[in-house]
Amino acid sequence: MIGEDGLELLSEAECLRLLGGATIGRVAVSIGALPAVFPVNFTLVDGEIIFKTAEGTKLAAALAHAVVAFEVDAIDAMYHEGWSVMVVGPAEEVTDPTELERLHSAPVVPWAGGHRDHVVRIRPELTSGRRITHVVR
Repeated sequence: MIGEDGLELLSEAECLRLLGGATIGRVAVSIGALPAVFPVNFTLVDGEIIFKTAEGTKLAAALAHAVVAFEVDAIDAMYHEGWSVMVVGPAEEVTDPTELERLHSAPVVPWAGGHRDHVVRIRPELTSGRRITHVVR
């Protein structure tokens, strides 16, 4: 239901639908006590966020099974409309050969060059979203 201010809280099903249609998101990890946010190409497989990465901060977070935030959005600056979905959950590197075989066929191709051979999965524990719709007054 859209409020008078044009703000709509999205259901989990709608959040997953929007996530499933996106290909670029941002993963937020903690480095020490400081937040760091990285853009990634991703895909949604069975409700889980999958991306490929190289050695570095994102992989270190996955190896530590850190709880991360993942955010995807779309905006229309002309009409002041858009939506945002956030997922919070533990990240992990996928190492099981059967799982890797299944996930390597997933349509996720990193834009950044270099070898991105590590597959990371984020298992959603909290999913929330909101949509802003232009309200004519």
